[in-house]
Amino acid sequence: MADHIIKVLIVDDHQLMIEGLKVLLEDELGIKVVSGAASMGEAIKILEQQQVDIILMDINMPEISGIDMTKKIRELYPAVKVIALTMHEDISVISKMIKAGASGYILKRTNMQEVVDAIRAVHQNGRYLSASVQHVIMDNLMSPEELLDTAEEDKPVLSSRELEVLQLIAKEFSNEQIGEALYISERTVEAHRRNIFIKTKTKSIVGLIKYALNEGLVELD
Repeated sequence: MADHIIKVLIVDDHQLMIEGLKVLLEDELGIKVVSGAASMGEAIKILEQQQVDIILMDINMPEISGIDMTKKIRELYPAVKVIALTMHEDISVISKMIKAGASGYILKRTNMQEVVDAIRAVHQNGRYLSASVQHVIMDNLMSPEELLDTAEEDKPVLSSRELEVLQLIAKEFSNEQIGEALYISERTVEAHRRNIFIKTKTKSIVGLIKYALNEGLVELD
């Protein structure tokens, strides 16, 4: 096997995340974290000055999304491979990130070994989807109409689970109550809520309910 050191750039708007990943990855043989970036501007500056093989890319970024950032970086630096490292486990987000040019997709709640495996697999001109992401994709293969809807860029598409969560939010259920009603964890409920707000481009419960009523997504008794 070649002695090439895999040079990694971490793009995340949380410095704590960058520093934590740096410490963990520096212990891995054949992997070197060259830097961390908290914005598109910082990432481009680093790419101009240093060789980077792999970017670990967060999707929730303050100025431009990790999806748009991935598309731009892949256009400017096609040799650089991108792996999404994110909390988003929604099929439409996964699909958009891969279409933007990502070669891998892993979740932040994964273990460190999977991050290392993803870096090595993608560096060898491969692709890597974490087990959790593969399950999401398989689940959605059971409802082809939803997959077809995700190709429509002109309107947000909520999954069947997100619609269930939205219905209960409209009924003023707490995260705990939603979790109990749908047999999912509060953490999963919070992830669904976050995805719903991002997709509908709303910032408050009032705005979300107004949007949902206008779009006929919920009915209030």
